[in-house]
Amino acid sequence: MDLSIVIPAYNEEHKISRDLEAALAFLDAYSLRGEILVVDDGSKDNTIQRVQEFPQVTLLEYGRNRGKGYATRYGIARTQGNCVMFADAGLCVPYELALVGMTYIRHNMCDIAVGNRRISGSRLEGQRFYRRVGTWLNSLMVRGLMGIPWYLNDTQCGFKMFRGTVARQIYGEMITDRMMADIEMLLRSHRAGHRIMNFAVPWTADLDTRFNPLWGQLNNFAELAKIKRMLWKAGK
Repeated sequence: MDLSIVIPAYNEEHKISRDLEAALAFLDAYSLRGEILVVDDGSKDNTIQRVQEFPQVTLLEYGRNRGKGYATRYGIARTQGNCVMFADAGLCVPYELALVGMTYIRHNMCDIAVGNRRISGSRLEGQRFYRRVGTWLNSLMVRGLMGIPWYLNDTQCGFKMFRGTVARQIYGEMITDRMMADIEMLLRSHRAGHRIMNFAVPWTADLDTRFNPLWGQLNNFAELAKIKRMLWKAGK
């Protein structure tokens, strides 16, 4: 199988249909053998019903809200593709950009290809001020305390590609359930010697976000502290 697409979803009834239509059209347009897995993270709206309208899509659910990180690793553990990607709901990046990451991986240029909104060739539209502030705070915490390599300056972009075996290995080891799972993934991958590359993406911000600017940021700091303790106990 060429590509597995994992979409974590929480209360996405108003946009998940558009995501799935775009993902299916992408696979068809480029004749890719693929699968689409939507992981419902305990939605309280009609997200599940919307997904069930697409018989080509695999719906995964576990009944309660566990967090984006948990949903992503739950989905990735069940993928079969030679390449694996996860994409945020909301169609912030056109699926055609996945071809860039797939090309890097297929030509053995890297093991992980990370969409980056801050490098030359990228474009960022519509991001609210508080999200910009939150991104800046996260960047300070991550760069100052976590030891993320300098070139990985957009850790939270929800458009990432992996060699399938690497994705299933790394996510199978992870423990972070919520937004900072990307940090744990990048740290584990870097320390394991996996090659990581950035690629530029045009990003249109999804204003229908589930992120709470106060509690969300406090949860982020708590998760970063948990990751730091985990690495310290592991002697890394």
